[in-house]
Order: sequence, then structure tokens, then C-alpha cells
Amino acid sequence: MPEIHEARRERLRASIQAADVDAALITDLVNVRYLTGFTGSNAALLVTSDTALLATDGRYVAQAGAQAPDVELEVERACAVALSGRADKLKVRRLGFESHHVTVDLHGQLAGQAELVPLGPAVEELRTVKDEVEISALREAAAIADAALAEILEGLVMGRTERHVARELERRMLDKGAEAAAFDTIVAAGENSAIPHHRPTDRRIAYGDLLKIDFGARVAGYHSDMTRTFVVGAEPAPWQVELYDLVFAAQRAGREALRPGVELTAVDGAARSVVEAAGHGLNFSHGLGHGVGLQIHEAPLIAATSTGRLRALTPVTIEPGVYLDGVGGIRIEDTLVVREPSDGGPELLTVTTKELLVLD
Repeated sequence: MPEIHEARRERLRASIQAADVDAALITDLVNVRYLTGFTGSNAALLVTSDTALLATDGRYVAQAGAQAPDVELEVERACAVALSGRADKLKVRRLGFESHHVTVDLHGQLAGQAELVPLGPAVEELRTVKDEVEISALREAAAIADAALAEILEGLVMGRTERHVARELERRMLDKGAEAAAFDTIVAAGENSAIPHHRPTDRRIAYGDLLKIDFGARVAGYHSDMTRTFVVGAEPAPWQVELYDLVFAAQRAGREALRPGVELTAVDGAARSVVEAAGHGLNFSHGLGHGVGLQIHEAPLIAATSTGRLRALTPVTIEPGVYLDGVGGIRIEDTLVVREPSDGGPELLTVTTKELLVLD
């Protein structure tokens, strides 16, 4: 899809002009992929006002030709250094570089005729707003995750280990067309559910446990993210119902706050205030959500310390949680796309029910 990548590079050129530089040297591989479609493990990209030069080594010549046919190719092992040399030849006076990715050693190797100017996360800022091709991939990833979870919930939980359920869920996502799991699947039972990012163990899932499952699928490089919490085998205890209803209310408040132009802190506050009013503010120990895309955690961060505002066509997660150390925890998380109210408001991508289910 060369036209899509060219459109993205045009958006970068506007950022280059605003930064008062003549060209941008892109060294982060995720950003190179976003701007060209190239997925090799060694690459850099030089973008000027009228051209784009991709550098990679000899292992990837054929792949680069297939994935990025509309950019000129430079075959060099030291990709960034080679493109810095080309910038000199193109009479680039001020060269923007990704200062948050370039090491001190590489910076020294890039020094040449051009003045090196920190560009900052310019490409990451562009990636915040998705095009419909990206949203389609996210939608497919979410659908695969929903379908895989539905199968797991059909009697494949009681007596299994956390690790077994995690691996089985990942296998089913692969069977349904995911290229990989979006991240290491979290399956946390009983007291382990109070650990926000618990790693699955050989603990067996038992009668009366809370069971927290946080997972996603990756499709065409794009990641979905969803968390659901269940009760296993028994009618929920009153404290489990009370805690679940609280997190559900907070999650709904966060979702309803999503609209273009709203401050990120206001979205976090909409959900966090519900939890704090119930006396559990200290047990909600992380931000409310984050962007998703070519990485599982992207801008924007939705937290009490965030700056900035939401923009239309930005996919984000809303994932409040309350965790009682040594007892259990509940998190409910969806991936949504921020859309204008006139377009129906936020689009929910992860559609598995949020009712408190009792699993066999």
C-alpha cells in the first residue's frame, strides 16, 4: 500500500517543516515500518522535502523491494550512518533525528556536515491518530481475541493451571489468524489477581477464585488489548460483587468520557473519582489507559499526570482496576477508537460481555 505510506510521510514532512529542519533521520524500527511498510530487523529512513531513502543490509533487499517499492534503497549494514552521509550529499544543513532512540555512540557516528537537531517523538505523535487501514487491523485483532476467549470460557478453566489457560488462549488466537499474541498473556487466579501484571504460574484455578485474564491478538502488526475478570465455579461472594460493580462503574465512566478534545486527565479523573469515592483510591495503582497500535503501549497515556487532549481516530484502552493485596483484584479493559459524537461516539472494538460471569 505505497499510497498510504506516502501519505504518512507527507504528514511527517509537515512536522519537519514545523521543526525547522531540512530532513528527518528515522532510526526506530517501528517508525520505519509505519512510514514505509518495511518490517526487517535492521533499517533506517531518511525523509527530505521531496524524497525518501530506506537503508537496510543485504539480507533484506528482496523484502524491502516488496514491502517498500516506492522508496529508494540504500544497501548498507550501518543504516543510520549511511543515510547521514547521504544527507550531507543532499546538502541537508539541519538534520532532525530521533533523540529518544539514538544512543550516545551512534550520535557521535552521525556527526557530519549537517547540524543534528533533536526531532523528539514526531513520528509517535503522528501514529496517535490512525487511518482506516490501521483501525481495520485493530478491529480484526480484537475480533480474534473475543472469539478465542469465548472458546476458553466453555469449560476450559476449572482445575487448569494459569499457565495452561494462557498458552491455550494464545494457541487459539493463532489458529484464528493472529500473527502472534499482542503481549505475554496474563492469567491470574485467586490472590494472584491482585497483582496487576502477574505472570502465569502452575497455580491451579480453584472453586471460588477470581480469575483475571488480560490478553490480545496482533494482526498486521497491530495490537488489541482486553481484560475480563470472572468468578470460578461458585456464586460470587458479596465482596466480589461489590468490587466488580465498582470497577464496572468506573470503566463505564471512563468510556463515556472519551471524545475528541477532552483533556486526558479528565478522562482518567472520570473513572478514578468513582473508585476514590468508594474508598479504594489507593487500590487503583496505575493509569486508566493508553494508546494501542503498532506497539501495545503507545501515546497517549491516560493518567492523572498526563498532558494533552484526545484526538479523533485515536485507539485507546480504558482499564480501571482495584486490587486487594493477598485477597484478589478486578480489572475490566476495552480497546476503543475515539470518534466524534456525530459519528456515534467511541467505537468499541472488544465486545466480550462485561457481566460478571461464573465459569465452570
